[in-house]
Amino acid sequence: MIVANPASRLDAGVLGDGRTIAAIATTMGRGALAMVRLSGPDTAAIAQRLLRPASLEPRRASYTHAVDPDDGHVLDEVVATFYRAPHSFTGEDLLEISTHGGLHVPTAVLAAAIRAGARQAHAGEFTRRAVLNGRLDLLQAEAIGDLIDARSRAAHEQALRQLDGGLSSRVRDLRTRILQLEALLAYDIDFPEEDDGPIPRERIVSTAESTLRDVASLLATADRGTLLHDGALVVLAGAPNAGKSSLFNALLGEARAIVTEIPGTTRDAIEAVLDRPHWPLRLVDTAGLRDTTDPLERLGIETSTRYAARAAIVLACAEHPSEVDAVARAIATHTAAPVLQVLTKSDLESNERYAGPAIRVSARSGSGLPVLLAAIDERLMAEHGTQHDDAPGLTRARHQAAVAGAVEELERFSRALSEDTLPISIAAIHVRRAADFLGELIGVLHTDDILDVVFRQFCVGK
Repeated sequence: MIVANPASRLDAGVLGDGRTIAAIATTMGRGALAMVRLSGPDTAAIAQRLLRPASLEPRRASYTHAVDPDDGHVLDEVVATFYRAPHSFTGEDLLEISTHGGLHVPTAVLAAAIRAGARQAHAGEFTRRAVLNGRLDLLQAEAIGDLIDARSRAAHEQALRQLDGGLSSRVRDLRTRILQLEALLAYDIDFPEEDDGPIPRERIVSTAESTLRDVASLLATADRGTLLHDGALVVLAGAPNAGKSSLFNALLGEARAIVTEIPGTTRDAIEAVLDRPHWPLRLVDTAGLRDTTDPLERLGIETSTRYAARAAIVLACAEHPSEVDAVARAIATHTAAPVLQVLTKSDLESNERYAGPAIRVSARSGSGLPVLLAAIDERLMAEHGTQHDDAPGLTRARHQAAVAGAVEELERFSRALSEDTLPISIAAIHVRRAADFLGELIGVLHTDDILDVVFRQFCVGK
């Protein structure tokens, strides 16, 4: 475990080799513009070799030419902006070069930057340097990745709130309270004979209980945050040819699943996110549940049952009223989630008089779809409450594990205090561990392994 102020960790051993890095920061492919970024101590010197003329006036976009540093021939007309450390995204000297798009031009400019003295950046290395230089904490860095990956309005807004520091501030405040509790214990242990006397035990107990309560309250946001981040998993399940794929396509408004009259067509799960006002829905069309000797279809059915086990809601789909109850009972054996009965082909003449509990829908006409979506929203709100737009919450497994660790340590301390099973000097170790868990969450305490986990999924150039 390393204890440090991230802003002070500027040595080459922490930042890797300490060299200036370069990468293409935009998606490769045909497009109007692309961006090449450089960051590090030699950025200004490399700019002098790479740009003609090289304007290094901070924060001013300049029209210039990118040239080959070896022979000086022009590679592209570009717009370059230089940022002087520490007033940049990474906290280092940083150069952003807007080139024409496509495959060749940005690649040629990147190659020229490398020949001029930079090296190719690793995935997430720009943001990693921003964290190590104190420009962002780990939670804000993760928010950048979430913002890039957001597939719904709710996930986008949640990432913006986290990037703005709302969650970081809440975690930092809770950690400060834990450290204040530790300070009370230290005073009570080290200075019991001071004029003020020992700290009243009631004060320690009250402080520990209120801190534990508020940390546990943060942990309780994990399920809601995961739903916003990933989307609520809504699984369409039922027998083959029960109209699951047609319903899936109708809900999305586009043809994503193959719809045929041949039972067993969907042999694997197909996912898509439906952006809804309350909760984003992660719809999954699964293979039909039935007994089969086909090994491929059997694998698809196993996948279906695994999805059902993890679902937030399962839609038990059936074509005929006589099948609805049986399908719902069969699915209930594979999941603890709420099961909504759905009669998928309400436009069939045989289904027109149905008056049972199942929600009647027609993928062909669209009837019943708003009712079904409203029922899904209602069940999600009943299970998870309503989302609070201004309330920062946990969004990742790393967040949940760290806060759960802090809660467990505070619970152990409270038990030791109430049962008087340990000397207070020993029980105080649990308080220190709780503070460490929250410190790891925001990056006050971290190891390279934690950073690797955070930045593993980032793209090169960010």
